Amino acid sequence: MQNVAHRMGRWSAWLAATFAAVALAGCGAGGGGSGTAASDIATSSDTASTSDVAADDSATTGDASAADAVVDPFAGAPARLCRAGGGWDGKTPLFSAWSEALGQSGDDRAKGIRISAADLDGDGLPEVLVRRNVVGQRSDPSDPKTRHFTLLRNVAGPDGTRKLVDATVASGVLTTRDGTVGRPCHVAVFGDVDDDGDTDIFCGMHVTADKPGEADGSTPLDHSEWLRNDGKGQFSLGGDASPWQGEARRALTSATFVDYNRDGKLDLWLGYGTWGNASTADLLFAGDGKGGFVDVGAGEGLATLPPTLSALQSGAAHRNTWGTGACDFNGDGHPDLYTTSYGRYFNGLWMGGGLAGGSRFADLMGQTRWDRDLDDDWTTNWNAQCYCQENPKAADCDKAKAPVVNCASLKQAFGGTYRWNHATDRDPWRLGGTTAGAVCADLDEDGDLDAAQWNIVHSDVGPSSDATHVLLNDGGKIPLFDHPTPKTSGLQRDWGGLSWNEGDISGAIADFDLDGHLDLLVAGSDYPGTRAVLWLGKGDGTFTEVPFALAIDHRRAAGLAVVDLDGDGDLDVILGSSRARCSGASGADCPPDERVEFWRNETIHAGGGAGNAVILQLVGGGEGDARSNRSAIGARVEVVAGGKTRIAELQGGYGHFGQQNGLLLHVGIGAACDVDEVRVHWPDLAGTVETFQGVRANYRVRLVRGAGLAAYP
Repeated sequence: MQNVAHRMGRWSAWLAATFAAVALAGCGAGGGGSGTAASDIATSSDTASTSDVAADDSATTGDASAADAVVDPFAGAPARLCRAGGGWDGKTPLFSAWSEALGQSGDDRAKGIRISAADLDGDGLPEVLVRRNVVGQRSDPSDPKTRHFTLLRNVAGPDGTRKLVDATVASGVLTTRDGTVGRPCHVAVFGDVDDDGDTDIFCGMHVTADKPGEADGSTPLDHSEWLRNDGKGQFSLGGDASPWQGEARRALTSATFVDYNRDGKLDLWLGYGTWGNASTADLLFAGDGKGGFVDVGAGEGLATLPPTLSALQSGAAHRNTWGTGACDFNGDGHPDLYTTSYGRYFNGLWMGGGLAGGSRFADLMGQTRWDRDLDDDWTTNWNAQCYCQENPKAADCDKAKAPVVNCASLKQAFGGTYRWNHATDRDPWRLGGTTAGAVCADLDEDGDLDAAQWNIVHSDVGPSSDATHVLLNDGGKIPLFDHPTPKTSGLQRDWGGLSWNEGDISGAIADFDLDGHLDLLVAGSDYPGTRAVLWLGKGDGTFTEVPFALAIDHRRAAGLAVVDLDGDGDLDVILGSSRARCSGASGADCPPDERVEFWRNETIHAGGGAGNAVILQLVGGGEGDARSNRSAIGARVEVVAGGKTRIAELQGGYGHFGQQNGLLLHVGIGAACDVDEVRVHWPDLAGTVETFQGVRANYRVRLVRGAGLAAYP
C-alpha cells in the first residue's frame, strides 16, 4: 500500500462583525519518498521485558501472486510491541523518586523554580534547563549559591542508565555580549530559529526596572537573546546584537514560538508584566528564518491600550501578562494567540486568520468566553461581605451575604483594610482569575482543542476568582468555551478548613498512565500546604485526583516539565521547588532549598495494565507556500488507532516563564496496539495534509514533511 501525501484547501469563514475577509488555503499535491533514520528513544529492550508485550515481525499482508502483491507499509519497521492497556489499577504508585539515581542530589544538585526541557544535542533524549527566581542578576555558574541558571545534559552513565550532568559553562548558554559568562536567562523556550535542522533556544530576560549604571555603561546591559545551536548542544549568541532592545527589554514573563503567518519561519509571541507600576503591551516578533526578528504586533491586530479605566472596562488595556501560548482552537489552520493575566483581569484570546483592514488577529476573548469563568458572584467574597456589613447603604450591598468570618480579624490580616474596592471590584474586569498559565489539548475527545487554565486563588476572595479549571470547546468557527466548575469536572480540592490558598502556577496536560485519556498535573507554588497535584482524565473532560502517595508527593512545587527522560515510552516529571513563603511557622512543610526533583513514571515498568503510545518527531520543510517551519511547531496530528481518532498539536512553549515539554508529540492510545494511520496537518500556507502509514506504537517515529514514509532508527 502506497503512502499518500496530499494538500487540502481550507476556507476560514468568520462572522462579518469580526472579519470581512475569507482566507483561502491553496491546493496541490504532495511528494513521496523515504525519510532518514533517527536515534532511538523507545527501544525494544526497554519494553519487551514487560510480561504483556507481544512481538510480531510478520505484518506483511496480501496474496502470494506478484500481480496481487501488496506493499507492506511496515517493511523496515521494528517489531510490533503491544501492551495490554488495562489502565491504572489504583494501587500501584505511578511515580517514584528519581533524583539520586540521575545524579541530582547533595549540595551540587540543580536548584530553581522554573523548568523547561528539550533535546538540544540531537540524541533523542531531552536536556533540562533550570532557572531560579532571581530578577536581572547575572549568574555565576561556578558558585552554587549564585548559580541562577543550570543546563543539565542527559547522558548515559557507565552502567547504561541515564545521568544528568551540569553542562552550563561548557555549552556556552550563558555567554554575554561583553565576552564573559553568566547572562540572565529567566524565560526559556525552544525552536529551530535559523532553519538549520537543530533546536535553538530563546533565552528571555525579566527586568522590572532599569538598574543604576546601565545608561553610562558601568553596569552590563543584558537583553533577551536567541542562542544558536551547532547541532551538538553547543551554543553561541545569535547575530551581532539582540533583537529585543528598547521596549522589548522589560519585565518579560512568558514566550511562545509560533509561525503566526505560516511562512515557514518561526516567530515569537512575548508576554510582559508590569514595568514600574504600570502594565505594558505584549509583543509579537516576526522571524526571518535566519535569526532576525521585528515587532509586528500592532499591525497584525494585537495592539492594546494604556490601562485607563475605560480601557480596562472594555478589555482593551495592557495586561499584567503571566503566560502566553498559541493553539488553533477552531481548526482552520491559523494559529490563535492567547495570554493569561495576573490580578483577576481578563485573559486575552486573539483568533487568527482574518485579514480585514490588514489585521491578521481579532480580539475575541469575550465572545469566546476565554477571558474568565462563568462565576461573577462578588457577594461570596469575604472582603465584600465585611465591607457591606460596615457600609450597608453602599450600592448593591443589600445583595451581599452575611460575613462568614470575623471581619475585624480579616481587616487586621490585610494591614487594617479589606482587599476590596467597592467602586470597581463588582465589575467584570475585576472578576476573572489570577491566571498563571494555560495549555490546550482535546480533553473531551471530540476532535477540537480544549484547554486548562491554572490559577492562584485565596479563600477570602472565593469562587468569583477563577480556580484552576478546564475550558471545553464547542467546536465552532468562533469557539465558545464552557467552564465546568471544579466540582463538576473533579478538580475541586478539599483543604480541610475555612482558610486556604490554591497557588497553582504551572501545569501540563499529558497521558501519564497511557490509558488513552489526557491527564492534568499542576504545581501549587509556595503557599503553605500547596503541592503538586495529579488528576487522571476520563476522556469526557472530567477527572479523578490521584492520592499523593501514589502520584507525586512534592510540597511547594513550582515550575514543571513533562518529558520522557529515559526514553522508555512513558512521560516523566521534573519539578522545581520554591521557598518564597517559608519564614516562621508557615514554613514547616518547605523544602530545605530550591531543589529540583525528578520523578520517574512507573507505568510501563510496573507492568499490569500499561497501555500504548505513539511517539512522533515531526520535521518540517518544503518549498514556497507548502513550506513549514523545521520544528513543525503548530502542526496538528490525527492518530487513528483502535477505532478512535486522537488529535494533538505541537506547541512552542506556554505558561509562566516559559514552560516547554520538548518537541516530541506523545499520544497515548490505551489498549490499541496498532496504528491505522497518522495524518499531519503541516503549518504552512498551502494547508498541506500528509498521511503516514506503517507507524508503530511504542517507538519514536520520525515523520519528515514530504517524505511520505515513517522513519525509524
